[in-house]
Amino acid sequence: MLGPDQYMLGGVKGTGDFVITGGRIAGPTRVLDDGWVAVTGGLISEVGQGAPPEGPRMDVAGALVVPGFVDTHCHGGGGGSFSSGDPDELALAVRAHRGHGTTTMLASLVSDPVHALCDQIAALRELVQDGEVHGIHLEGPFISHARCGAHDPAALLEPDTATVSTLLNAGRGDIRMVTLAPELHGGVKAVRQLTESGVIAALGHTDGVQEQILPAIDAGATVATHLFNGMRPLHHREPGPVGVLLDDERITVELICDLVHIHPTVVHLAAKHAGKRRTVLITDAMSATDAADGAYRLGRLKVNVSDDFGRYRRARRQHAHHGRSVPQHGARREAGHPGRGARDFGETGRTARHRRPHRLAARGPRGGHRGARRRPAPGQGAAPG
Repeated sequence: MLGPDQYMLGGVKGTGDFVITGGRIAGPTRVLDDGWVAVTGGLISEVGQGAPPEGPRMDVAGALVVPGFVDTHCHGGGGGSFSSGDPDELALAVRAHRGHGTTTMLASLVSDPVHALCDQIAALRELVQDGEVHGIHLEGPFISHARCGAHDPAALLEPDTATVSTLLNAGRGDIRMVTLAPELHGGVKAVRQLTESGVIAALGHTDGVQEQILPAIDAGATVATHLFNGMRPLHHREPGPVGVLLDDERITVELICDLVHIHPTVVHLAAKHAGKRRTVLITDAMSATDAADGAYRLGRLKVNVSDDFGRYRRARRQHAHHGRSVPQHGARREAGHPGRGARDFGETGRTARHRRPHRLAARGPRGGHRGARRRPAPGQGAAPG
């Protein structure tokens, strides 16, 4: 298997009618050698193998052609943070992930005071309206102090109807998902409020036990935020959030597939149990993704990044680690792990509740396909977890 540094990546984008030829097409069950993709009006209309249909052609010279990745949990990249509110930084983050084949993403925000979150939401709404991101994901502030990871403990709150409404009103319909800990006072009520507002309720950064997780699922929660990370671990006498969320058919599970946050065997076990329809690979990338080593910020915390991992300090203690990734590398690592095939893991980048038509990403050997030159992806990303 070729390593990440042996690939270039570029997006195939168009609004007219044309046929992508000369590529290997990644289908639902197998890769089509010498395949082609017909595009009509900017959307995929037909996929085949052998002689392509008539029409203008785009030769991708042996590249592997896959649907654009969908990342439902991403905090930034390219040196830009979605929490910054700075238009230039927001553009950097979008551009970094576009360059690695992500065509649809949610912009995730870490815990912050409510007034600061409202300002950040307002800045991100412009990206949503322009179609640069699909929506906003609030990871916090309604999470557990015991499992807050890289979130600022001073910014954490118990959910109440007024505060949830304030944040949703700031989003004006552009907040797509909110992560919370259901064991907090008002947690289950907040899940109902979110779902009744058309927002996905995700459970994460939680220290809850089974009796606290199940009522939230019954109330409408449908996503597990980066399963295993930032939550009470699985125990043979108390399944906790990991066991309950993984075993419930109503829950879509996020996995940070950098093979650092979760061991490859655990990734395989979780994806095998949840199945393709309930497994989503995410980056949870921070601003250091696709950027040089150095000092960055994750919300209000300082993060020092070196050797592909971020380490932050709190109360004189150093915590690790926050990697930097892009989706295709986590997917390729796991698919290429001994004993695994490309069909053995979940639907990379599938959205939690629905799918959208998106562009294609083409990957090929260096020099084989046009596209922005990139650094080898530094391990997959992860912000809070």
